[in-house]
Amino acid sequence: MYLGLDLGTSGVKALLMDEEQEPVASASSDITVSRPHEGWSEQEPADWVRAAEDVVGALRHSHAIEIAAVRGIGLSGQMHGATLIDSAGGVMRPSILWNDTRSFEEAEALDRDPIFREVTGNIVFPGFTAPKLVWLRRHEPQIFDRVAKVLLPKDYLRFWLTGEFVAEMSDASGTSWLDVGGRQWSMQLLDKCGLELAQMPSLIEGTEVSGVLRPELASRWGMKNKVVVAGGAGDNAASACGVGAVRSGEAFLSIGTSGVLFAANDRYSPIAASAVHTFCHALPEVWHQMGVTLSAADSLSWLSAIVGSPASRLADELGDQLRAPTGVTFLPYLSGERTPHNDASIRGALTGLSHQSDREALTQAVMEGVAFSYRDCLEALKSSGTTIDRVTAVGGGSRSHYWLKAVATALEIPIDLPAEGDFGAALGAARLGLIAAEGADPVQVCSRPAMRETIEPDTSLHAAFEDAYQRYRDLYPAIRSIHS
Repeated sequence: MYLGLDLGTSGVKALLMDEEQEPVASASSDITVSRPHEGWSEQEPADWVRAAEDVVGALRHSHAIEIAAVRGIGLSGQMHGATLIDSAGGVMRPSILWNDTRSFEEAEALDRDPIFREVTGNIVFPGFTAPKLVWLRRHEPQIFDRVAKVLLPKDYLRFWLTGEFVAEMSDASGTSWLDVGGRQWSMQLLDKCGLELAQMPSLIEGTEVSGVLRPELASRWGMKNKVVVAGGAGDNAASACGVGAVRSGEAFLSIGTSGVLFAANDRYSPIAASAVHTFCHALPEVWHQMGVTLSAADSLSWLSAIVGSPASRLADELGDQLRAPTGVTFLPYLSGERTPHNDASIRGALTGLSHQSDREALTQAVMEGVAFSYRDCLEALKSSGTTIDRVTAVGGGSRSHYWLKAVATALEIPIDLPAEGDFGAALGAARLGLIAAEGADPVQVCSRPAMRETIEPDTSLHAAFEDAYQRYRDLYPAIRSIHS
């Protein structure tokens, strides 16, 4: 048996997988996000541990025999978070998360230094880890001066599981400290942030063994084997392992809290100016490119909270038949935007409202706005020479057929849905746990699952969606001029 632990923004999920890669059971536990100031987003690492204890405990209660047979654990996690550890191994402050934009000025300053794009192949985004540490150096020097280790969120769970300070290539790519082409920490970039190599965890590939589960945890969970913990992956690379997007040209689209359009590559080919991420993949000698929108399913959650109705009900109210855009346009920039604008200070907007703009019209506009944000990502990837002919959909938002039809029509490419089960980050993490424990072939393990159906673009609405996309595109500079 193999266990995948996925530390997301809203909770921890555990997935138990057998040697045939069939999911056996899963469990989840919620985590809250603290937003003490505008643009801030934080979590307590102790909540991650509590949630991980909850999910593994639940699986032990329901599947004790299977849990006892676990040989490998893989980790997946939300990226970019700054988790600060002192010399005694204690957490120094709440972790600053990926969608925290307080360090936008520091990010701009670092990005003006050309060495960062030259070495990392990426823009220094406000959500990345490096500008967070520069912000701390300026605003919380009493903490910065005592930092012994900087860990990414899932790597804090690894520390709790194994006692080891280890990171892996895909997650480390989002720090602005990694030489992404060379797959190693850059001492030059660390120095520019006032940090030393000793403050970084050691680096391995996602398929390698990072440590062994601490005996006290193995005993508590009834695990009988020596359990290895794989390097794992950042959430998007883990999802790619789950859906089999590990070979050049394979792609997936995630409609989660944030949104991602992800394409695997067999070579390092950065295109920083387009605000497309070029990162290491979880597999050795593989890279990937992705466009990112910061508020995907989170946009529908926002509307859900405003109208007081569950997001699933809002989606169901639209039915299955795709509608032509109404003229109401939504910009999903609730936390700023990554691709293609790299703009942390821009905020969302609803335009074209009338007396006829009811709840369904608002839901439709939100879904279309997110669909058009994926179109922006696709256009950015195209500008780099990356071709995507079809994608596999993952994430909570992919449960809405209406939303998938809107995205397929906006992108003008088909979207495949896996046949059954969960093929997201937790499964990808479990697959990495299997590879590390058994020395299995990574490409063979991370194969593409069977698909149950394909969502085709609605060609009859192509012109209407194209007109709506152009309105969407025209709104950003107009809104930007108001915010500037």
